Amino acid sequence: MKPYLYYFFVFILVSCSKKEVPKVLSSQDAFSDMAYEFHAKDMHDSAFFYFSKAKDVFIESNDSINVANCYIAMAIIGKDLGDYFGSQELSLKALDYLDESNEKHHPYLGSNYNALANATYNLKDYGRAIDFYEKALAFSPDTTIGVAIENNLAVTYQYLHRYKEAFEVYRRLLQQTRNNPKEYARVTSNFAKAQWQKDSTFNAVPDFLTALHIRQRLGDRLGQNASFAHLADYYANNQADSALYYARQQYDIVKTLHNPDDQIKALYRLVVLSPTEESKRYFERYTYLTDSIQQARAAAKNQFALIRYEVEKNKADNLRLQKDNAEKTNRLIGLSIVFLFLSIGGVLWYKKRKQRLELEAQNRVKETQLHLSKKIHDVVANGLYRVMTEFEYKEDIDREGMLDKLDYMYNQSRDISHDVEQQTITKIAYHEEIAALLKSFAHDNRRILIVGNDGEQWEAVGKRAKEEIKHVLQELMVNMRKHSQADQVLIRFERVDGQLHIYYNDNGQGLPAKKTSGKGLSNTVSRIESLGGNITFVSEPGEGLRVTASIPLL
Repeated sequence: MKPYLYYFFVFILVSCSKKEVPKVLSSQDAFSDMAYEFHAKDMHDSAFFYFSKAKDVFIESNDSINVANCYIAMAIIGKDLGDYFGSQELSLKALDYLDESNEKHHPYLGSNYNALANATYNLKDYGRAIDFYEKALAFSPDTTIGVAIENNLAVTYQYLHRYKEAFEVYRRLLQQTRNNPKEYARVTSNFAKAQWQKDSTFNAVPDFLTALHIRQRLGDRLGQNASFAHLADYYANNQADSALYYARQQYDIVKTLHNPDDQIKALYRLVVLSPTEESKRYFERYTYLTDSIQQARAAAKNQFALIRYEVEKNKADNLRLQKDNAEKTNRLIGLSIVFLFLSIGGVLWYKKRKQRLELEAQNRVKETQLHLSKKIHDVVANGLYRVMTEFEYKEDIDREGMLDKLDYMYNQSRDISHDVEQQTITKIAYHEEIAALLKSFAHDNRRILIVGNDGEQWEAVGKRAKEEIKHVLQELMVNMRKHSQADQVLIRFERVDGQLHIYYNDNGQGLPAKKTSGKGLSNTVSRIESLGGNITFVSEPGEGLRVTASIPLL
C-alpha cells in the first residue's frame, strides 16, 4: 500500500464520518484488492476473510506495515459490527508488526491506537480508552486527524465527569478549527453539551443553534443528527414540545443516514417524548430494530470467529507439513551420522544407545501415567462437576437423565485403560495446554479470548513457573465460572524487559468483598509471590474483574 494513500485511510478511520475502507489502487496481493472491494459493498464477512488471507501473504513477504494494516482493517470491521473484544484482540496483534521508533510506522500506529481506543470506549472502559487516545495523538501525522482524535478524547473525559480536562481540550480545539467550519461546529456543539452537563443552569441553546446552522449550510447530515439530539436532550426536562420537535427532526434526518444505531437512539427519544399513541408506534419500531441489530451482530461475531478459525487452521496445517518434512530431513541426516559413528566405535555407540533407550522407556512410562491421570481428571472429575452443577442450580431434577450421565461416565472411565494402550503418547506443547485449559471454560454464552499465547512466549519460562502459572489461571477461571457470571473474558500474555506479564479481564459482577481473602485467591497470590513476582486485583461490584500478574524470567 502506498504511504500517502494510507494517510487518507487513517483520516477516514479517526474522523468517524464514514465507515468505508478506501480501495488500494496498486496492491501487491490480489487478496487485498478483493478485501477492499467487498468492504466497499458492505460485504463485511467476505472483506474480513480476504483481509485475513492477505495478512498471511504479507507475513510471508515480511511486509510488516501491510500485515499491521490488515489487522487494523479487520479490527475496524469487528468494531463497527459490535465485536469489541475481537476488535481489541486484532488491534493488539497489529502492534506486534509496528515499530514506534520508525517514523514510517507512525500513521499506522496512530490509526491502530485510535481503533483500539474506540473499541475500548464502546466496552465502557473509559479510563483505558483515554490512554489509547493519548497514544493515538502521539503518532497523529497531521492536525486534521489530531482534531478528530482530540474530540473523541474530550467526549470520553465527559463520560468520566472530568470536565476540567474536557474543557481544556475543547478550548484548544476551538482555536484550531476556526478555519474549518465542519470541525468548528462539532467542537462548538460538544463543548456546549459538556458545559450544560456540568452546570444544569448553563444556556447551551445559542451554541447548539450556531453549530446546527453551520451544519445545515454545509449539508452535513451526520452533524445535524448530533445537533438535533443535543437540542432534544436539553429541552427534555423543561420544554417538552421543543424537545419533541427536535426529536422528530433528528428522526427525519437519521433515516437518510442508514445507520441503525443512530435510528435506535432517535426512536428512544421519540418513545419517551411522544404522546401515548405515537409512543406505542415508535416503540414497536424501536423493538424491531433493536432485535434485528442484536441478531445481526451476534451472527457477525460468530462468522468472524469461524473465518479466523478456518484461516488459522489452514496456516497451522501448512506449518505442520513443513515441520514434518524438516523432521524427515533431520532423521536422514541423523541416520548418516549414526552409521558414521557405528563404523568408528560400535561398542561405545551401543552402550550409549542402550542407556538412551532405557531412559526413553522410563519417560514413556511416566508419560503414560500422566496421560492416564489427565484422562481420569477430564472424564471423571469434570463430568462429576457438571452433574454437581446441575444438582445445585436445577430445582426439578431429571433422575433418569442424571443416571444416564453417571452411567456414561462409568463406561468412559472403564475404557480409559484401553484408550491409553491404543493411543500414541505425545507431549503437548505448553501454550497448547494453556489454550485448552482456558477454552474449556467457554460455552455458547461465554467467549474466552486469548492474546499473546504462542510457543516463543514461554521459552524463557521455567518448568516450575509454568506449573504455578497453570494453577493460577485455573483458579481465576474457576472463580469466574462460579461467581462472576461473565460472558466476555480476555487473557493476555506479554513479555517485556525480562518479565512475563499476565493480564486477566472479565465483564462479570466483580469480586465480592468476602472473596478477597478466600483460600483459592490466597493460594493464587502465594504462588505468584513464590516465583518472585506480584499480582494485583482491581474490582468494583458489578464492574468486572481485572487481574495483573508480573513474574521475573530467569
